[in-house]
Amino acid sequence: MKIVIPGGTGQVGTILARAFHADGHEVVIVSRQSSDKFAWRIVEWDAATVGDWAREFEDAEVVINLAGRIVNCRYNAVNRRQMMDSRVNSTRAVGEAIKQAKNPPRLWLQASTATIYAHRFDAPNDELTGIIGGDEADAPDTWNFSIDVAKNWEKAANEFDLPKTRLVLMRSAVTMSPDKDGIFDVMRGLVKKGLGGTAGDGRQYISWIHEADFIRAVDWLIEREEFSGAVNISSPNPLPNKEFMRIFRAADGTKIGLPANELMLEIGAFFMRTETELILKSRRVVPTRLLESGFEFEFPDWREAAEDLCRRSRERNG
Repeated sequence: MKIVIPGGTGQVGTILARAFHADGHEVVIVSRQSSDKFAWRIVEWDAATVGDWAREFEDAEVVINLAGRIVNCRYNAVNRRQMMDSRVNSTRAVGEAIKQAKNPPRLWLQASTATIYAHRFDAPNDELTGIIGGDEADAPDTWNFSIDVAKNWEKAANEFDLPKTRLVLMRSAVTMSPDKDGIFDVMRGLVKKGLGGTAGDGRQYISWIHEADFIRAVDWLIEREEFSGAVNISSPNPLPNKEFMRIFRAADGTKIGLPANELMLEIGAFFMRTETELILKSRRVVPTRLLESGFEFEFPDWREAAEDLCRRSRERNG
């Protein structure tokens, strides 16, 4: 089948494109810049308006929209506007292209994020009973902004009435793969330097998913017509930061992991041009809908996932 992936040149898009291409599917990436370094076609767009790129939708079965500015940055006014606009405008462009298609794709998989849920420790957030964040009285402004982006991202997709196209909102946790400069690669770099200790008080949960299970979950959503609306794509076993990093260090064979309190993290985030929201907010998310449909994870637990990823990272990147 033909699969079109707007915003597909990043880590997650590359993971999916690589897997789909290996399975013999036709893959088309829609990107701001053309490139000849991939084995699949690249079609250019401005990520805001319907253009010639929309022709690719006419004979495609699946569209997977991943477009959006990277969130690993300082949340100043310019970056905030770009993070919001890049997601909302590109999503509206994709929705409009599907609406205008004479033979529209049967499935629209729209990226969202597990960040949409409230910061909490008492219980996990799933699609059925999870608490959507943004109303916490003591939450920092940067946390509420991230949630606001997620809400508007989903709202933009839900604006469209597309009777021939099934819409799934993928509330994904961080996807762990050994690809260079991906989130796992960056975290392993810190671990190797002895900086992979407890962040803050270490109680905040980390939700994650191994790349193999992310690919399999996307395939599952494509194949099963009963899925629409929000779906959490994450391991069923999120862990507190303290335990997550302890297992990470053990898997990498690193004994030392210096802890960092909130002040140290704020200083480090300033110099690294990022935000502590990405580290300190508790993301305790579980994939109830996937589990209830019979989906079985290859890597449900972080220990086995971390060992696999560290081994493959050493083989690939040294």
